[in-house]
Amino acid sequence: MWQLQLSNLAPQEAEIGTLILGSINDDGYVQDPLEDIAAKCGATAEAVETVLKRIQEFDPPGVAARDLKECLLNQVRHLGPEKDLLAKVIDDHLPQLERKDYLRIAKDLKISLEKVQELAKLIHELEPKPGREYSSSEPQYITPDVYVNKIGNEWVVVLNEDGLPKLKVSHLYKNTMDGNNSTTKEYVQNKLRAAIWLIRSIHQRQRTLYRTSKTIVKFQQEFFEKGISYLRPMILRDVANEIEMHESTVSRVTTNKYMHTPHGIYELKYFFNSGITTSDGDSVASETIKTKIKGLIAQENPKKPLSDQEIVKLLKDGNIDIARRTVAKYREMMGIQPSSKRRQLY
Repeated sequence: MWQLQLSNLAPQEAEIGTLILGSINDDGYVQDPLEDIAAKCGATAEAVETVLKRIQEFDPPGVAARDLKECLLNQVRHLGPEKDLLAKVIDDHLPQLERKDYLRIAKDLKISLEKVQELAKLIHELEPKPGREYSSSEPQYITPDVYVNKIGNEWVVVLNEDGLPKLKVSHLYKNTMDGNNSTTKEYVQNKLRAAIWLIRSIHQRQRTLYRTSKTIVKFQQEFFEKGISYLRPMILRDVANEIEMHESTVSRVTTNKYMHTPHGIYELKYFFNSGITTSDGDSVASETIKTKIKGLIAQENPKKPLSDQEIVKLLKDGNIDIARRTVAKYREMMGIQPSSKRRQLY
């Protein structure tokens, strides 16, 4: 807004500019179609486009773009003698750039592979989300509902009851039943029963959470002792059978509940995962396999990243026999790109 006020715009242009700024999201992109902005202030789409171009000159570079391509193009126009070639790569070859298909770009633009790699390095240094440096979103901190600590040779489960109010029924309402007519007594009795039911329900929920947590610790003893690589396959039915409750009750009590362990804070649902049978007959939790895949990728040569098939072979050497499509599925679930996009050429 400060930059807009310094831009010496006509009144209608200033109104258009204010609407455009109001449409910019936390990443720095304009969210609303220009036609909608034009309709709000009774201007033409061309007038809105003109003001948008002015705003795209503001800091931070790349702000107020409508998509990634426009964001990058708005940044490279200030990069000196290479700006025209950089703009051509972004404008015509963004998909190939994403796939790191530099040979195709070099062939189409009739330039050397080394030049394409140089241009790609410059583009990778641009900011795809100009607004994130100024984002005001606050981090959400997790307060564990359960603490698990080892005391002597035993793992002890403690519920975190800080901030949980101690509910009780006031004697004031109990005393109103003395000396009052039957209608008043019946009304108070109904309310007392409802209050006591609520208190008991909360206590029951806490007991169920405690029993569920104890059972998780029992089933996942090796995880607490040795770490994530020793997480066992476990399903809701295992815990439900142990505490003699329905699976749906266990599911509800573990939703958005977190456990503090020696290896970090985990949602209770994290401990419920399917298993895969190894070649020697044991079962390995899917989360453990994900961790192994993540570790293999972290140690790979960035100039020659592991393909999914190569990861399958390395896992097989560790007695974990899974299909390539399973590796691909787990990799995508962890937000890890395929080898073609992980490759670093410079």
